[in-house]
Amino acid sequence: MGILHDDVVIITQAEKEGDPSVITINCPDKTGLGCDLCRIILCFGLSIVRGDVSTDGKWCYIVFWVIGSPETRWGLLKKRLVGTCPSCSSASGISFYRSELQPPKPPDVFLLKFCCYDRRGLLHDVTGVLCELELTIKKVKVSTTPDEKVMDLFFITDTRELLHTNKRKEEVSDYLKAVTGDAMISCEIEMVGPEITACSQGSSFLPSAITEDMFDLEMPAELPSGSLTSRSVSVTMDNTLSPGHTLVQIICKDHKGLLYDIMRTLKDYNIQISYGRFSIKQRRHCEIDLFIVQTDGKKIVDPSKQNALRSRLQLELLRPLRVAIVNRGPDTELLVANPVELSGKGRPLVFYDITLAFKMLNTGVFSAKIGRHLIGDREWEVYRVLIDEGDGLSVPRNKIEEQVWKMLMGWE
Repeated sequence: MGILHDDVVIITQAEKEGDPSVITINCPDKTGLGCDLCRIILCFGLSIVRGDVSTDGKWCYIVFWVIGSPETRWGLLKKRLVGTCPSCSSASGISFYRSELQPPKPPDVFLLKFCCYDRRGLLHDVTGVLCELELTIKKVKVSTTPDEKVMDLFFITDTRELLHTNKRKEEVSDYLKAVTGDAMISCEIEMVGPEITACSQGSSFLPSAITEDMFDLEMPAELPSGSLTSRSVSVTMDNTLSPGHTLVQIICKDHKGLLYDIMRTLKDYNIQISYGRFSIKQRRHCEIDLFIVQTDGKKIVDPSKQNALRSRLQLELLRPLRVAIVNRGPDTELLVANPVELSGKGRPLVFYDITLAFKMLNTGVFSAKIGRHLIGDREWEVYRVLIDEGDGLSVPRNKIEEQVWKMLMGWE
C-alpha cells in the first residue's frame, strides 16, 4: 500500500475566520501515533474541536478539525506532522511503510546563557521567542540580581537540529535582541553534555507536604470546594457493543490539550485505538467515543485492567496539571507540575503559559526553575516560580493561582 509523500498530511485552511481548518493524515499506524500528533498540534497552539480516527492496525486515517490563529505557520506544522508519522522509504515518488529499526538518537542539549536588564514580562517574551524558534526548554534557572539584571540559563534542544551552527546561534541572538532591544547585555549558546544537564538543577528535594498534596495519584472520593480541577468527568467502558473492541466513552469539559491528555494516557498503557470520534458540543461540553484493543489485538476483559485504565483517565482529565501557591520561608512560590510521558516527553507550552499569566497580572518573577522528579511510580516535570513581591504582593495569592490554572487549561 503506498501513497504520495505530499498526501501523508493534507491541511485545508479555513476560508472564514473562526471556522475550523481541517488536517487529514493518512499513513502507516503505530501505537501512540495519535498522542504524538496531538502533541505537535498543541505545540502550535491549535485547539482540536473535532476528530475522527480509524485504523486497521497497519494503516490509519485521521481527521482533525482545528481552530488556529492568523499567525499559525501551517507549512511548518505540516512538516512536523509528516516527520512524526512512521518512517517511509521512497520509490518512484511512492511512500511505503517501513518499521522503525531503532529508536532515534536523543537530541543534543545546549545551554543558552542570557543576561539582560529586567522588566515586567521579560521572561515571557524570551520564552515566546524560544517557542517560536522551535527550541524546547528542558530545564531553566532564572535569577534576578540586586542591580535589576536577570541571568537566564535555559537548557534547550533544537527541533530543527541546527543549533550547533553559527548561523542558527546568530538567529537566536537576533530574535532575542529584537524583543529586548538595548536591554540585552549578552547571549551565549554552547553544547553541554548530559552530566551537566543532570546536575544543573541542584537538589531535587521537594517538601513532603507538597508531594503528598500535589501528587496524590488516587482518585479523590470528593473534590474539595474551590479545588483546581476540571469537574464532571465521566469515563465508562463497555464490552458488549463490539465483538472485538472495548468501547471507552468520555464526557467532560474541554480544556487545552484534552485530546493529548487522553492519547498520552492510552499510549502509556500501550492501548491501540481502532476507531475514535471526538466532538465539542455547546458550552465546551466534550464527548469522546473510542474503540480500543490491547497490544495483543484483544479487548480489555480483565476488570482490574479496566478499573486501572478508567481511574487513570479520570484522574488525568480531572487534574492534567497540578498548581499550588506555597510559602517558601518568607517568600511566596508557585508550583506547577505535569506528568511526563513514558517516552520522556514533557507537556508543551507549560512555561510559556505560566509566564504569560504572570505578564497579564503584571507580577514579576524573581527566580524560576524547571526540574524532573520521580514521585511514586511516575516522573513529573515541576516548575518552581519564586514571585517577585517587591514592596509587597499586590495581587492576591489565590488570584495568581487561579490565573495560572485558567491559562494552562485554556479557560482564560
